[in-house]
Amino acid sequence: MKLKTLARVSMIAGACAVALTSAQAAEVEGPKVSWNLSTWGKARAFTVGPEWISAQLAEKTGGNFTLKVHYGEALSKARENLDGIKIGAFQAAQFCNFYHPGKNPAWMVLTMPFLPIGDLQVSMHVREKLMQSPEFKADMDNWNAMPYFSALLPQYEFLGRGSAPKTLAGWKGMRVRAGGGVGTAMEKLGATLTTVPATDVYTGMERGTMDAASFPYTYSHAAYKIHEISQWFTSNMSPGTSECATVLNKDAFAKLPPQYQKLLMDLKPEAYKIQIKAYHDIDDKNLPMFRAKLEEIVYTDEQLDEFRKLGGKPVWDQWVAENKDKFDAQGLLDMIFAEAKAAKK
Repeated sequence: MKLKTLARVSMIAGACAVALTSAQAAEVEGPKVSWNLSTWGKARAFTVGPEWISAQLAEKTGGNFTLKVHYGEALSKARENLDGIKIGAFQAAQFCNFYHPGKNPAWMVLTMPFLPIGDLQVSMHVREKLMQSPEFKADMDNWNAMPYFSALLPQYEFLGRGSAPKTLAGWKGMRVRAGGGVGTAMEKLGATLTTVPATDVYTGMERGTMDAASFPYTYSHAAYKIHEISQWFTSNMSPGTSECATVLNKDAFAKLPPQYQKLLMDLKPEAYKIQIKAYHDIDDKNLPMFRAKLEEIVYTDEQLDEFRKLGGKPVWDQWVAENKDKFDAQGLLDMIFAEAKAAKK
């Protein structure tokens, strides 16, 4: 009996020690909370920030607050992530604005071509300011969502197959994957647009239903293996980018204890640094590979100036005119230039 009693006491003491160690390891005390984040594709530079946040939440709360990232559209189709957030199917999700312009009309300002956000630090500053704007918040209010973290998409470039567009005229009649204002700018060159989720591009290119695809350079092309079926790539076109962000269900966030809400926000600055480093690191790896296997197209300054004249301000003006009665479209565009200038000081 004594041995059994001693064994039981020992087990209890061990359990208490483990619990004490766990409690000491938790920088932020709180209840058990399990969140799910819906995204598509697989783990890549695009998801480094959210994955780091997920790891930090678990570490700093001693495993009490977990955020699981679900890939491959396991929880929802990419185009339906905002719908899933609205009904509370999951607590967090990534979405891209150009997948569904009607769901996030104000956010489409970040698809305008030739915006001054090529530098990722400047881009981070501008996107964070925009996510706090009344217009961006109003778009997400329609989906019971709150903006949280931008993927900081780099400037787009094109990979393609078939005849390489070595001049701007070479784009005429080409079927290209490009969304938002970047797509409108490509239309000015005579291209025909198709807007499909990233996961469908490889098949479209392989089957010949599209000639070229724009993606954030270079990580996304490689992540979706577009380089494997391409013959050429542009390296200095830089027509613009778009916005893919992580949003949170407003009700789920409101139910979090204050210390968990604060932790989510406190993790963002470091997560952005890690996100930016991931893009730089992947470019260092991918660019030599692209150059070894594909024909590189470099446009002259004169060609790029011509493209900006065709697809820059005219596209901005068109977008403002189409949206001026819905929200302060001009104000958002002005805000980008003002915040970009402030970030560079």
